[in-house]
Amino acid sequence: MKILLITPPLTQLNTPYPATAQLLGFLHSRGIDASQSDLSIELISTLFTRKYLAEIFETAASKPALSKAHKIMLQQADFYLQTIEPVMQFLSGTDSTTAIRFCNPDFWPASKRQPSEDDLEWAFGTVGNHDRAKHLCTLFLKDISDLIQKTIDPHFEMIRYAESLCLHLPEFEPLQQELEKPYSLIDKVLIDIFAEKIKRNQPEYVGFSIPFPGNLYSALRCAQWLRKEFPHIKIIMGGGYVNTELRQITDTQLFDYTDYLTFDDGELPLLRILQGEELIRTLYRDEDNNIERVNFDSKENIKFAETGTLNYSGLTENNYINMIELTNPMHALWSNGRWNKMMLSHGCYWSKCAFCDGSLDYIRRYEKAPVEMLVDRMEQIMHQTGQSGFHFVDEAASPAVLRKLAEEIIRRKLVVSYWTNIRFEKSFTPELCFLLAQSGCIAVSGGLEVASPRVLALINKGITIETARESMKNLTDAGIMTHAYLMYGFPSETAKETTESLEVVRDLFANGWLQSAFWHRYAMTIHSPSGINPASVGAVSLQTQPNTFANNEIPFSTPNEIDLEFYGKGLNIATYNYMHGTGTMFR
Repeated sequence: MKILLITPPLTQLNTPYPATAQLLGFLHSRGIDASQSDLSIELISTLFTRKYLAEIFETAASKPALSKAHKIMLQQADFYLQTIEPVMQFLSGTDSTTAIRFCNPDFWPASKRQPSEDDLEWAFGTVGNHDRAKHLCTLFLKDISDLIQKTIDPHFEMIRYAESLCLHLPEFEPLQQELEKPYSLIDKVLIDIFAEKIKRNQPEYVGFSIPFPGNLYSALRCAQWLRKEFPHIKIIMGGGYVNTELRQITDTQLFDYTDYLTFDDGELPLLRILQGEELIRTLYRDEDNNIERVNFDSKENIKFAETGTLNYSGLTENNYINMIELTNPMHALWSNGRWNKMMLSHGCYWSKCAFCDGSLDYIRRYEKAPVEMLVDRMEQIMHQTGQSGFHFVDEAASPAVLRKLAEEIIRRKLVVSYWTNIRFEKSFTPELCFLLAQSGCIAVSGGLEVASPRVLALINKGITIETARESMKNLTDAGIMTHAYLMYGFPSETAKETTESLEVVRDLFANGWLQSAFWHRYAMTIHSPSGINPASVGAVSLQTQPNTFANNEIPFSTPNEIDLEFYGKGLNIATYNYMHGTGTMFR
C-alpha cells in the first residue's frame, strides 16, 4: 500500500509543520511506502506570482464598492506585478541582493501598514537591512492578502485559511454550505496543485494532518475533489484539530469527506489502517450511517523512543519564505528562519495547569528518550535539511532534559541554535542557563500566565512570581532571549488583579529580565481541569449539552466579570510600549 501525507493550507510559511515529517519517518521505519507534501507553501508560492497576481487584480477591478486603499492598489498594479516575484525570491533566500532596496520605506507604495522610521529603527537599528527588508516585504504581501480577502475569497488569510469560519463550529452545516459553493480562485489553485500530487504519487490512501481550525476547510476541499475524481482512494484525517475538537462528534456528514478519523498520536492508528489490522482510536461511518468508535479509549501507543527520526524528504525543495510581520522579537522567531522542529520528550512533565488540555494524551502521557538518541536525531535532521537551527516544540522542556541535551551537544562539539518552551521554575539556575547558552540556546518562551499570587495558585502553575522572576533574570544574564505568555480573563480574576499583573510585567521589562511578552485571553476548554470542573476555578459552565460537530471552548460565567475587550486592548498596548522601552519607569 502507498499513502500520501498532506499538510493542507495554511500553516507557517517559513518552515515545514512537523506532523507529516514525524509520521513519514515512522512509516518508513516500518517499511510503508509513504510520501508527503506541504500544500501551504506550495499554494502561496504559486499564488504570489506575476501570473496569478494579474488575475487577482483583473478580478478585483471588476468588483463594485472597492475601498479607497484598494482602488489605489489597482492604480499601482504595475508596481505590484513587477515586484511580487523579486519579493518572493528575496523572502525565500534565493536572492538576498535586493535587501538594500527593499529596506527603504520610500521604495514601497503608501499603505496603512507602513511603519514609521522611528519604529523601524527601534526594531532593526540602522544596519539591520536584511530583517528590515523582510518586515517591509511581509507588509507588502499582507496588503495583497487583504485585497484577495475583500475581492476574491473572504476566507483567505496568509497563515490561517478560513479560520474565522472553522474556529467555533458547533454544527457542520455552515461549513457544508461553503463547500457547496463554486470554487474561488484560491480553491482552483489549491485543487490544481493537489491534483498534480495525486496523479504523480498514485496513492491508495491520503492522510490529511489538520493541526488548526485554519486547515480544516482546505482539507475538506481537497477531500471533496478526491472523492469525485478518485473514489477508490481512502481518506484519513487526524492532527491537532481532530484530537481536540472532534472527539465527541455525532454528525455523520463529515464522513462524506473522509473514511477515518484518527486520534491522539497518529503512528499506531495509521499503521493499523494501512496494514489492515485491528483499528485503534479510530472513528468511521458504518453502512447504517452510524459512527463507529473503535478502541477509542485504548492507551496503547508506540513508545516515544521508537517513533523514529523526522523525515523531511519531499519538503526540503520547497521555497519556504521568511517573514517578519510583528517586530516582537519572539514572534519574529516563529515566522523567520527555517527551524527544524522536533520534540525532546512526549507530553508535559507538569501537566497540571488548570487552563491546559491536560486530559489529552499528547499532554498527559510524559515519556522521555535517551539524550544520545535525541542528539542523533538532530544530526540526522541537519543532514537532511542543511539547517542547524531547532525549535523544540515540547509542551514544556524539563530542566533535567535540557541539561543533558546541552552537555551532549557540547560533548559532540556541534554548532547549533535552538529555542523552546519552558516553565519558569527555580531549576533554571545561573549555572544551568550559562550551560544552555553555551550549547546554542538562543531563546525561551514560558507561561507566567497571571502575575497575581492568588490566581497563579488557582491555575496550579506550580511556580511563584518570585521563582519566575529569578529564572528570567538568570536566562537574560546568560544572553538567552526570554518571552512570557500572559493571560487575562481567568475565572474570578478581578480588575485589580489584572492591573497588578501588568505592574509585574512592567517591572520585569524595566529590569531587563523580559524581552518579549504577549497577552492571551483565557478560554475554558473541555479537556482542561477548569473545563472538566468549572467550579474548581469559581466558574459555571453555560453549555448544556455537547455540540454535534466541534467541541472545544466552553461558554461560562464567573462572579467578577470585567470588560475583557477593554482590558485586553489596554494590556497589549502597555506591553507593546514596555518592549519599546516606553512607560517602564514611573516618574
